[in-house]
Order: sequence, then C-alpha cells, then structure tokens
Amino acid sequence: MNENELKLTSSEIGTLWGEYVNGTMTDVVNKYMASIIEDEEIKTIFESAINTFERQKQQIVSFMKKEGFPIPIGFTESDLFKGKQRLFTDIFCLHYLHIMTLHGLLGHTTSLGVSVRKDLRDFYDSCNNDAKKMYHQTIELLLEKGSFQRDPLFYPAKNPEYVSGNDFIDGFFGKGRRLSATEVLSISFNLKKSIMAKTLSIAFSQVAQTKEVRKFLMETEKTSDGQIKTFSKIMQNDNLPVPKSWETEVTTSTDSPFSDKLMLYHMGFLFQAAQNYHGAGLASAMRTDLVTAYENTIIKNLLVTKKWFNLMVNNKWLEQPPLAPNRKEIAKKV
Repeated sequence: MNENELKLTSSEIGTLWGEYVNGTMTDVVNKYMASIIEDEEIKTIFESAINTFERQKQQIVSFMKKEGFPIPIGFTESDLFKGKQRLFTDIFCLHYLHIMTLHGLLGHTTSLGVSVRKDLRDFYDSCNNDAKKMYHQTIELLLEKGSFQRDPLFYPAKNPEYVSGNDFIDGFFGKGRRLSATEVLSISFNLKKSIMAKTLSIAFSQVAQTKEVRKFLMETEKTSDGQIKTFSKIMQNDNLPVPKSWETEVTTSTDSPFSDKLMLYHMGFLFQAAQNYHGAGLASAMRTDLVTAYENTIIKNLLVTKKWFNLMVNNKWLEQPPLAPNRKEIAKKV
C-alpha cells in the first residue's frame, strides 16, 4: 500500500489544523514587525520567517483540501492594521521571533510524533529543519547584538554524588539544598516565557479596542508578573541571576496594529503552551517549594484560560477544530 494514499487520522488532521491557525497568527505579527523594524539584519530574518511560513501554509492547505476538510479561517491581513505607530523596539521583535521559534520547534516535533503517512512526516521534518535554522539565526544575532540572555553558570564538582538524605527535597525556611541544574533549566525557561507573556500583555492592553479585552489583558499581565516574582525569588535565594525583563521595549503607542481577536487569541496560546512547560518543570522538581510554586502556577493559568475561553466564545472568535462524528445524531436522521 502506498503510504501517501492512507487516509489522515484524527491526530494528523488535528496537527495540521493547529499548525495552520497558530502559524497564521504568528505570521500576522511577523509581518507587522517586519514593517516597523529598522535594523536590516533583523528585518532580513523576519522576511525569511514570513517566506518560510508561506511555503508551509500552502502545503498544509494542500493536505487538508485533498482530504476534503475545510481550510481553517485562522488569521489574515484583516487582523493586521497597517501604517500604525510602532509598538515594539527592534530588539524585542528579535526576542519575540526567537521565543516563537522555540514554540514552533515543540509544535513541529509533536506533530511529527503523531504522524504516520510519509508525506506528512517529510513535511514536519522540513518544518523542523526550517525552525532549527531560524533558531540558530536568532541566537547568533542576539549574541552579536549583546542581547542573548544565557542561563546561570555552575562550577563543576570534583566527583559525581548520590542523594544522601531527605533534606534534598526540602526547599522551605532556608534549610534545604541549593537548586539543581535540571531545576534551574526549567525555572529559567519558564521565566523567559512569563516575561514574554507579561510584555505582550502590557503592549496589547495599551492598544486593545474593547474594554473587556483590555481588562483581560491587564489581568494576564498581573498573573504573569506574579509568576515572574515567584520563580525569581527562588532563583535569587540561591544567589542566581534572573532573566532581564522587556517592559521598556514596548513603546507608549496606543495605536493598535492588530485586531482584538488576534491579541486575545495570542495570549490564550501563550498561557496554554505555558502549561506544558510548567508541567515539565513540576515533573523535574525535587524540592517541596518548587513543587508548590508550579502547582499554584498551573492552577492560576487554568483560571486565566477559562476566562479566555469565555471571552473568545462570547465574541465568536474561537474557531472550532474538526470534531468526531456524532453517531447518535446520525442515527436519528436514518
């Protein structure tokens, strides 16, 4: 049997749908950023990202059309208001592309992991290669401009050791051990994502056109700020540096370049994606204070996501993914 003639599974259709909707969202933001960036090196990388996604989008459309599934609405030029005052500095735009490339790498890898058909596996392989190339380019340019934030440095011990007591899990009251390298990895990673979420919340709340969306974005800013303070304190208690914030990379513009629909969806995307990272951090945490911090963060993110869902539905902005057939309803029609 020709593998490429196999019908796509629900998982495969689901990944294509998600790649299209999330990709078109990021593409609109990238197009806006490319239009305001003055640094030619940064602009060139953005233009490459835009061209890359255009190729990927055409392939996704081809896959879905062949299977008879409707093409998602996603986000289009109608969600981009051109000619508006700049909302971000050039360097923030580069940080944004780097972080969203990391999200893309995770998404492509997940999509590849549930794909069986060879043409789909080949497609996600190429998407992964594109994302890896972009990942290297953004890091190299951030390093060149002195803006890449490396994680804390550790000094090597003389010999490997085994855990020797229950104090290893105690992180309260200053009695516990210092953070492990695996724990710092997750904390630092999550801090950078929360800093991005807070910065976008500030920017989007300045330009949101409706009060309800503006109020929600101010709440996401507060939630992100609380998470940043929680995990920064844990790092600072071990005299470890925390990533730099980017609030000053947002201008004072109140001129919206995006639809409220796009900005609201974007924040929902970031908070939902964060649950994956917080879950991974919880799984690697071996100190009680860290476990508590991650559990509280996950609960607060769930509350934010619930409000986000209600807002999206009430405004008729939440696009429905493909659903399993309703066998009971079908039987009634017979």
